[in-house]
Amino acid sequence: MAAAKIKKGDQVIVLSGKDKGKTGTVTQSMPKDGKVVVAGVNVAVRHTKPSQANPQGGLDRFEAPMHVSKVAHVTADGKPTRVRFETQDGKKVRVAVKTGDKIDG
Repeated sequence: MAAAKIKKGDQVIVLSGKDKGKTGTVTQSMPKDGKVVVAGVNVAVRHTKPSQANPQGGLDRFEAPMHVSKVAHVTADGKPTRVRFETQDGKKVRVAVKTGDKIDG
């Protein structure tokens, strides 16, 4: 597998789908599945029957994973950018393609 270009804690923007244009922070990254979970984006609803554990039942809302290709890293001015890897001072760092700014550290 290639190294993850989007990691937990990154600020991203949604590029396609029902939440297109929304921004949020990555709360979970699943590189093996190629998916990410973004706070406040792609909220799914499950109807739950009353049970002993949850006597009220009702609606269960949660952020569902989305494919990593649907999100892009956000620059300081709020625009999407791709991410590339460069070697600086003997370390592999992520760099924003649009601005050339270092993302890590």
